[in-house]
Amino acid sequence: MGNLDIYTIEDEIAYLQGLGTFKKPKLLMHACCAPCSTYCVDYLYPYFDITLYYYNPNIMPDDEWRKRADEFSKLITKYPEVKILIPDQSTAEFLDLVKGYEKCPEGGERCSICFNHRLLKTAHEATNGYDFFTTTLTVSPHKNAELINEIGRQCGMLAGVKYLDSNFKKKNGYLKSIQLCAELDIYRQTYCGCRL
Repeated sequence: MGNLDIYTIEDEIAYLQGLGTFKKPKLLMHACCAPCSTYCVDYLYPYFDITLYYYNPNIMPDDEWRKRADEFSKLITKYPEVKILIPDQSTAEFLDLVKGYEKCPEGGERCSICFNHRLLKTAHEATNGYDFFTTTLTVSPHKNAELINEIGRQCGMLAGVKYLDSNFKKKNGYLKSIQLCAELDIYRQTYCGCRL
C-alpha cells in the first residue's frame, strides 16, 4: 500500500472480521467533541483499542473548550476501555495560522488550515505506538469528508503513520450520534469551534 492510497475503516474491519479472533489494533482518533465521538466510538469499539485525542485549539472561548472536554467523561462511562488524551493547546497558535482567513465562510480555506493543523498534531501523536489514526470530523453533515480524508492521508504520510479514511455520516451516523447524546445526556454545542 502506498502512503497516499486510500485505506478505509471498513477495509480494516473487514480484514479483522476475516481473522475471526484478533487483538484489537491501537487507534488514535482525533475527537472534535463528545457528540461527534459518540457514534464513532460506538461503531469502532468492537474492533479497535481506541484512544480519543481531544486536540482542538480552534474552540473558543476557553470556557466552551473546557465544557466540551468535560463531556467526554459521560461517553467514557458507556465505553470504559476507551482512553482520552488531552494535550496542551494554544488558541494563539491557531489564530496565527488562520490570520488573514477570518472572513472565510464555514467550509472555506480557514477550515482546511484548521483540519490540517489538528490532524497533523494527531498524526505525530499516533507515532507513539498506534497502528492507525483517524478523526471524528467526518460524522458532521457540515464537514467535507473527502477533503478531511485527503488531509488525513497527507498528514499520515508526513508523520509516517497509517490514516484510516472514514465517512461516519454514512449508515445514519449523524442521527445515531444525536440519539446517543440524548441517551448519555451529552451537551451538544451550536457551533463548530472558532468564533472568528
